[in-house]
Amino acid sequence: MSSFRDEIAEQPAVAERLLRQMESVQAIGAAIKAANPAGILIAARGSSDNAAVYAKYLFQLRNRLPVALAAPSLFTHYAAPPCIARYCVLGISQSGAAPDVCAVVKEGRRQGAVTVALTNDGDSPLAAAADFVISIQAGLERSVPASKTYTASLVAIAMLSQIIDPNEDFVAALQRIPDAMRGVERHEAELREMARLIYGSRVIVLGRGFNLATAEELALKLTETSYVLARAWSAADFLHGPVAVIDPDFPIILVEAQGPTYAETRNVFSMLAKQGPRIFQVGDGTVYLPGAAASALLSSGLPESLTPLTLAVAGQLLALHLAISRGLDPDQPRTLAKVTRTR
Repeated sequence: MSSFRDEIAEQPAVAERLLRQMESVQAIGAAIKAANPAGILIAARGSSDNAAVYAKYLFQLRNRLPVALAAPSLFTHYAAPPCIARYCVLGISQSGAAPDVCAVVKEGRRQGAVTVALTNDGDSPLAAAADFVISIQAGLERSVPASKTYTASLVAIAMLSQIIDPNEDFVAALQRIPDAMRGVERHEAELREMARLIYGSRVIVLGRGFNLATAEELALKLTETSYVLARAWSAADFLHGPVAVIDPDFPIILVEAQGPTYAETRNVFSMLAKQGPRIFQVGDGTVYLPGAAASALLSSGLPESLTPLTLAVAGQLLALHLAISRGLDPDQPRTLAKVTRTR
């Protein structure tokens, strides 16, 4: 068994460990509320950038805080950082070693913003750069593709959102995350068979709302582990040009959960089906998509805002089995290193 598969299995325990530390985030939430920021500026790269997309939806919906994703090169190469003193600056980096993410957080602190580091290394440069640190406590991650550090980042983001604006129903749902993640393994055979049916070197992954982040993360995982040119789009944005690429048998993966965008996304797929693509469905709390070549449907019982936790695990298993079916090592993708330092 690969390290990637082992670390996928560790995720429920990591989530449980992190959720037990909810009180440790109280001071961070209090500082953010006291600062009354105009919004949240997030700096991230790679899988952490996909976690930032999730944070964008969650903080804007639950906390009504505008969220912007930083352009780190403005802080490094261009040496022209914007005025961010009125923002809360959140740096997300699993290693905490990304120089460009650190640069954004350092500048935010210099300007007087509340700065928060979300990282798996509490002794990292990113942790040292910020006022506050949320340690995701995922433990050593040996495989190059992120699994438990990605989902732990999502859990930490959800915890922070809850601390800023407490809600009894939401905190109860948070506590259900570990068991919901364990339930995904019951669908591994379906995901293995789905991987067997995905052929070729191109894949499109579509999602919307909270699971746009999941679509982005799945596309990244497929690219990393199987060298597939995978691209994620919002199901809405896809109609604004990219749909022209579709031809018969083109593989499209739909990532979906029940929510306000569900019906509209299904309408999009009704339109796409007329062009004859091979459609694969990975859903939580949804029904079978007519004409899908293969489906894996979860029933986590989580609200839409937390389904990126379960659907991320399903996406990881799909990527794992696609790599294995192609005779590739998902632990050590070619040319990639565990820590990437960009400026």
